[in-house]
Amino acid sequence: MDTPKHTCLKLEIPMGGGKPEPVFVKGTWYPTRFDISITDGLHAWTCHATEDEVKERASSWDQSVSDYVDLAEKYLGFQQPGSVYGFSEAGNGCKRLSWTFEKEGTKLEWRWKCQPSPDSKKTTAEVLDFLMDANIRLSEEVVWKTQSFDRVKQEAEKCLAQSEKLNSEKSVFESEIYGKFVNVLNSKKAKLRELRDRLSKQATAHQLPEQEEESTDRTESFDEGSDNEAEQNSGGSSKDAPSASKPREMSFVQIGMLWFESGHVYLKCYPAYSVGLFDSKDFYGVSSSLPFHPPYRM
Repeated sequence: MDTPKHTCLKLEIPMGGGKPEPVFVKGTWYPTRFDISITDGLHAWTCHATEDEVKERASSWDQSVSDYVDLAEKYLGFQQPGSVYGFSEAGNGCKRLSWTFEKEGTKLEWRWKCQPSPDSKKTTAEVLDFLMDANIRLSEEVVWKTQSFDRVKQEAEKCLAQSEKLNSEKSVFESEIYGKFVNVLNSKKAKLRELRDRLSKQATAHQLPEQEEESTDRTESFDEGSDNEAEQNSGGSSKDAPSASKPREMSFVQIGMLWFESGHVYLKCYPAYSVGLFDSKDFYGVSSSLPFHPPYRM
C-alpha cells in the first residue's frame, strides 16, 4: 500500500459575508482517493472522497483518477494565485469547499461537500499536531541547512584564502623562472651570434682564394691564333733569309696562363704547343700540370 501524503493549507475566507477568517484545510492524499479535514479553531468538518466518487467526478471532467487527485492536491495543498476559494453553508451544518481553476481558457469550479466532524476537538487537534510536527521538521531542516551553509561558507573562505596564496606564489615563481629563462636565452643568443661570426669569418677566408683564382682566369691567355701567327712570321723570315743564323732551340711545353704571386711565377698548363717566343729564362713556379720540376728553361 502506498504511503499517503499530507498537506495543510491556510485560507482567508469571508464567513457569511463578513471579514475574512482563517481556515485550515488538511489533506490526506492517496492514489485513488483523498480525505479533507477543515477547522476554524472552534468547529471542524471532514470530507471523505471515496474511490467511486473520485472516479465519477474524474469521468465527468474527462480526466483519469490520478489526474483528478493530482489537480485537487495542487489547489488544496498550496494556495494558487488566481484561484478563488470558497467555504460556504450547505445546510444542516454542512459546508461546501470550492475553488476555481482555468482549463483551455475556461474558468471552472470544483466543489466538495464537507460534513460536520463527529469530534471537532479531535479533528482540530489532529490539524494542529500536523502543523506543529511540520513546523518542527521545517525548523530542524532550517537549522541543518543553516549549519551546512556555514560550513560551506567557511570552506569557501579557506579555499579563497588558499587560492589567493597559491596565486601569489605562482606570480613569484613565474617572475623568478622568467628571469632565469631570459638570462639563459640571452646567453644562448650570444653563443649563436659568436658561432655565426666564426662561420662568417671562415666563409670569407675560403672565398678569398677562390676569388683570386677567378681573377686569374680572367687574364689574357695565349690562343691558338697568336701561336699560328707567330709560326707564320717565323716561317716567312726563314724562307726570306735562308742564309740566316741557326734558329734558337724551342721547347715543347703545355702553355696556359702565367701569373705572379708572392715573388713567384705560376704556370697553369693547357694542351701542348710548340713555343719559341720567349727568351731563355728560368721560371720558378708550381704547376700540377707539368710532368717535370722547376726551374723550367724555355
